[in-house]
Amino acid sequence: MATSPDDLRRIFLALPGVAESTHHGTMSFMVAKRFLGRIRDEDTVFALRCELDERDFLIEIEPEAFFTTDHYRGYPYVLIRLAAIDAERMAPLVERAWRMAAPKRLIASYDQARAAEG
Repeated sequence: MATSPDDLRRIFLALPGVAESTHHGTMSFMVAKRFLGRIRDEDTVFALRCELDERDFLIEIEPEAFFTTDHYRGYPYVLIRLAAIDAERMAPLVERAWRMAAPKRLIASYDQARAAEG
């Protein structure tokens, strides 16, 4: 059920242009020098970029998995309890975060390759 740091690495690095980095001494991911998210709280929480409306919706429908803190309140990030979400559920959230930050040409190339695959 839980998403591990290795799962996160696999999900993020499957997307074009994503690079693993560190932020505040923890594993993080970036695309085109734009921050996508990072591990927090001793690998138990992931701060993921998302639209504010989406964040509020996720928190409302799945409060056991999604939350925020005062620190993130005004920023487009949702905090995710990794023990409460599996990698399959995490993957589309990661892709949406990537689409928010990736260059348009990279997104178009990715979509074109996926369409060609079937």
